[in-house]
Amino acid sequence: MKSRTVKRSFTDLGTGVFMPRTETEYEAMVARLQSLCDEVKDDADPRSRLIETLLALTEKYEHEHYVAPDASPVEVLLFLMEQHGLRQGDLPEIGSQSVVSEILSGHRQLNLRQVQRLAARFGVEPGSFIARSA
Repeated sequence: MKSRTVKRSFTDLGTGVFMPRTETEYEAMVARLQSLCDEVKDDADPRSRLIETLLALTEKYEHEHYVAPDASPVEVLLFLMEQHGLRQGDLPEIGSQSVVSEILSGHRQLNLRQVQRLAARFGVEPGSFIARSA
């Protein structure tokens, strides 16, 4: 019986879950996370657990490799909206356009569910959307 060696690249490991060690692996994981977030609409979907795992792995990588600037949750959200070309109505993770408006104007704060969903959508740490006390 003959055996053969199969070489696999990172892209072949699309179904595997592992800690990213390079920027390329990190970027591929973020892309995968964003794709899953677009597909998975509720926590009942079994892939929501995979999203949680990928989010934890990307957060760990970010914590080890990036320094987060001191920005308010609203500033972070506005920046991400601008980077992705989004309007208030494009954020179902938060709620209706009026709820988004209240958050952006400072009349309302993001709740935990909104923070988790935004972090998953944009592939950032949930802490990015939580106000830091002085």
